[in-house]
Amino acid sequence: MDILLTLVPVLLVLGLLIIARWPADLSGLAGWIVTIAIAYLFFNTSLEVGLTASLAGLIASFPVSLMVVTSIFQITFLECTGALKRIVVFVKTIALRDQTVQIMIINMGIGTLLVAVGATPVSILPPIMLALGYSTFVAVALPALGYDALCTYALLGGALVIFSDMTGTPLNEAALVFSKFMPIISTMIGFGMLFIVGGWAKMREGFVPCLLAGSTMGLTAMAVAHIGHGVVLTGVIAGMATIIVMMLYLKLNKHPILDRSQLTPQDIATEQSMPLLTALAPWIILVSCCLIINFWPPLYNFLFKELAMAVEIIPGGKPLNTRMLWNAYTWVIISTLIAVPLLKPTKAQWKEILTKWLKRAPRPFFSAAVFFSIAYVMMYSGYTPQNGVWNPPGLETNMISVLALGSAEVFNGVYSAIAAYLGLLGGFVSGSEASTIALFTKYNEIISDLLKFDFLTVAAGTAIAGGLASVISPAKLQNAAATIDALGIESKVIKVAVVISIVFTSVAALLTFIWA
Repeated sequence: MDILLTLVPVLLVLGLLIIARWPADLSGLAGWIVTIAIAYLFFNTSLEVGLTASLAGLIASFPVSLMVVTSIFQITFLECTGALKRIVVFVKTIALRDQTVQIMIINMGIGTLLVAVGATPVSILPPIMLALGYSTFVAVALPALGYDALCTYALLGGALVIFSDMTGTPLNEAALVFSKFMPIISTMIGFGMLFIVGGWAKMREGFVPCLLAGSTMGLTAMAVAHIGHGVVLTGVIAGMATIIVMMLYLKLNKHPILDRSQLTPQDIATEQSMPLLTALAPWIILVSCCLIINFWPPLYNFLFKELAMAVEIIPGGKPLNTRMLWNAYTWVIISTLIAVPLLKPTKAQWKEILTKWLKRAPRPFFSAAVFFSIAYVMMYSGYTPQNGVWNPPGLETNMISVLALGSAEVFNGVYSAIAAYLGLLGGFVSGSEASTIALFTKYNEIISDLLKFDFLTVAAGTAIAGGLASVISPAKLQNAAATIDALGIESKVIKVAVVISIVFTSVAALLTFIWA
C-alpha cells in the first residue's frame, strides 16, 4: 500500500496529461497538492516540512526555471525586433543540394545550438523546415528529435548543473559520466531523423553524413568533459563542431554550403533590413560572456565557488548554492541588454516584448519548478523538526525510500536497465530532463546503494532517457505544430515517435546496465 501511495502523484499527473489533456503546469500543480496530502496523511509529514521542502525544490530549480524565464525574454526580444526573422532567412539558405546534410545541420547542429543558449527549436525550426519543402509531419517531428542529441546540455547545461548540485558531484565529473553515452545516442538520433524522412532507404543514403554528425556531436561532448572547463557550453561547442564538419563534407562533395535560390522577395527584403551579425548579437555576446566566466580561472573560481550565494532552507540540511552571478540565466539578461544599442528596439517594440514575455513566461516557469517541489516533498517526507534541525525518518516512513526498497526487491539485478525506462516516463510526465533528474536522483541513489550499482551511471542513464522523452512530449509537439498552423498533426507524430523513443531508450538502458 505504501508503494502504491508513493506512485499516486506520478500516476495522477500522467493521467491528467494523457487522458484529461491538462497542460503540464496544472497537472504538476495537482500532483504537488496530492503529494503534500499523501506525505501529511500517510508519512507523518507536517505541513511545515512539506511547504518548506517545496520552497527548497523551487530554489533548486532555478538553473532551469529561471533560465526558461530569461530565455523566453531573449527570444521574444529577438522576435519583436525582427532579428529572429533575419536569422530564419539565413538558415533557409543552408545545404539545399544535400538533404541529409541539411537535416543534420538544421535539426542537430543548429537545434542543439539554439537549445543550448535557451532558444526553443520546436518554435523556430518548423516554419523553416516547411519552407524548405518538408511535410508538416516531418517539420514537426525533426526539430523535436534533433536537439535531443545533446539534451543534457540544454539551457547552457542547466540539467547537468542540477545533477551536480543534487549529487554533490563536481560539474566536470558529472559531465564525464554523461558524455560517454553521447556518441551512441547522438548518432542514433541522426538515423532516427532520416528514418522519419524516408525510412530505411534514407538511412542507407545518408549513412556517412549521419555517422559524421552524430559522432562529432558525441565526441565533442566527451572532449569538453575530459578538458574539464566550459562544461555548460558543451551544447554550443558541439553544435558548432557538427555544423563545421557538415560544411567540410559539403565542400569535399563540391556542393554549395549556402544557396539563395529559394529566397522569396520578402526574404530578400528581410535580409537587407539587418546585418546577420547584428541579429545574432545577443547570442554572440551570451556565448562570449559564458566563455570568459567558465574558461578564465580567477573569474570562474570567484563566481562559482567563492560567491556561491548559498541559501539554507532545510534546517540542518545542506545549503543550496544558487550561484546567481555564475548561472546562465543572469548572463542571458545581461547579453540581451548589451545588444539593445545594436538592435535599437522602439518604444512600441519594448511594449510588445514586455507584454508577450509576461504572457508567455509564468506558466513555463511554474511547469519547470513544480516537479522539483514534488521531488523535494517526497525526499523529505517523514522528516521531523526537533531542536532546530530536521531528523531523518526510517526507511519505511519516507516516500522515496519506500519506493526504492520496493523497486530493489522487484527488479533486483536488472534495475540499472529499468532505470532508463523510468527516466523516459519521468521525462514524459515532467516535460524536461532536469525535472526527471529532480524526481529520480535520490531514488536512484538509495537503490544503487542497496544493489551495489554505480549510482552516477544509473542516474545518468535515467536522465538521458528523460531527455529522449522530448520527442513524445505533447506540449513540445503542440508548440511545434502551432508554429506552422498544423495543430492535430502532433498525434500522428507521437505514434511514430513513441516507437523511436522506446528503441533509443532500450539502447540507453543496455549501456546503463553494462556500465553500472
